[in-house]
Amino acid sequence: MATRPISPQDHERIAEAIRAAEARTDGEIYCVVAHASDGYFFPAAFMTTLAMLVASLAVAYGLEAWWLSIRLPHFVFAELLALASVLVLLWALPGLRIHFVPRHLRYQAAHLNAVKQFLARNVHRTAARTGVLVFVSIAERYAEVVADSGINSKVGQHVWDGVVRDLTAHAGDDRLADGFIKAVESVGAVLAEHFPVTAGDANELDDHLVEI
Repeated sequence: MATRPISPQDHERIAEAIRAAEARTDGEIYCVVAHASDGYFFPAAFMTTLAMLVASLAVAYGLEAWWLSIRLPHFVFAELLALASVLVLLWALPGLRIHFVPRHLRYQAAHLNAVKQFLARNVHRTAARTGVLVFVSIAERYAEVVADSGINSKVGQHVWDGVVRDLTAHAGDDRLADGFIKAVESVGAVLAEHFPVTAGDANELDDHLVEI
């Protein structure tokens, strides 16, 4: 997924896309990009500890098979020293941690962050319950569209899945800003179809990309 920072010019392009999309609908679109959805120290520490335990059992079995012996205190000390070294490395290099965490746990953390942002940014507080969050978590290579009940009652999940596919395809080409713009346009078209703009429509959410 994209690693290039989103420039101020890209921020303005995304904001303009949001304003243009919302000009056609009573719905609201909110965009959030997270650099990571978790620190992952404890999941990574657990997985590496488990791996080292399995490795130590394999080493012990190998020593037994080859009729080699090592004093138990020495073996335990070596294990603890290796574990401490790995934990220090994980603490010192945060970017390394995520590589030790299974994909489903990374996606779970990113999904929970998407829901958290949906609530924290008040996307669920629009008058007609037609707020839509477009969310990306870069470290996890994860994207999601979270829609409120007013629009979800009219739109199937496959529609949002299509938006996510386009967004992640752009992000995979290191064109995250273009991906957000495409997603905003697609979400805006869906909102305009089901909730076209009416007289007196108020802008209930900020029209810009939030980076966290």
